[in-house]
Amino acid sequence: MFHQGEHVVQRHAGVTADGWGSAGVGTSIPPVAAEFLGLQRLVVLSAPDETGAAWVTMLTGPPGFTTAADDRTVAVDRLPGTGDPLEGLFDGLPGTGRQVGMLAIEPATRRRMRVNGRGRRHGDRLLIHTEQVYSNCPKYLQTRTYVEDSFPARGTALVTEELTAGQRRWIAAADTFFVGTYAAGLGADASHRGGNPGFVTVTGGRRLTWPDYVGNSMYMTLGNLELEPRCGLLFPDWENGRTLHLTGRARVDWDPDRATAVPGAQRLVDFDVERAVEITGGLPQRWSFGGHSRFNPA
Repeated sequence: MFHQGEHVVQRHAGVTADGWGSAGVGTSIPPVAAEFLGLQRLVVLSAPDETGAAWVTMLTGPPGFTTAADDRTVAVDRLPGTGDPLEGLFDGLPGTGRQVGMLAIEPATRRRMRVNGRGRRHGDRLLIHTEQVYSNCPKYLQTRTYVEDSFPARGTALVTEELTAGQRRWIAAADTFFVGTYAAGLGADASHRGGNPGFVTVTGGRRLTWPDYVGNSMYMTLGNLELEPRCGLLFPDWENGRTLHLTGRARVDWDPDRATAVPGAQRLVDFDVERAVEITGGLPQRWSFGGHSRFNPA
């Protein structure tokens, strides 16, 4: 499907290849992708809520909790829990459901695949009808190894309109976050962003900035932002089981002078927080850190 936002960003970035991006992505789940899905312990989901605000969350379980029911259907044996920004959003939907982006990620091997489509609740499962299925390169992905499911059930969510001091420190020390975007009629998308600790900067209680490094030039995230600035971010606490969900608006700054001041940045993305949700036990698994990606700029 032709995506006007991707086309604009690609031309702005000097990419002239036709059919690159959404237009060149398949709709079905290949056998190798189905096998990969069945081995994963976590998936990342992004979707807009009823107001149009975009959110990102994680669903976790033992290997096999996510499977390919057929070559156009992903089945996840989990649903967003109490206090989650996506709680209930897939319930009682007609047809194939709500637009959703999914990222299946294996931190230990740096492998990841993305599935974009439409999701709805079916009993105690989330079913996603696929519209785009593709793998990603392992750049900027830090290695982590699953240790155990060691955290209690999720606690009460802390909801604020700006970041607390503790959340600002959390973000400033992060080496990984996930971003969810969407564009009306063109679908939702969930993607990974990584770098050395400090690659995301925080200004005040509402402004985050991160560099956009060299990638695959598909610009699915930036293409959606070109058409719809509302997006969501997810910062997982891999060691302590917390999750920090942010929704707000983002814009790409194409000023080359500003990007030059940040090692490895092709451009910068500014994000203004409109709402934050911190959940204790949002990630019930403990993951141990392995190493930073060799592609991370210093």
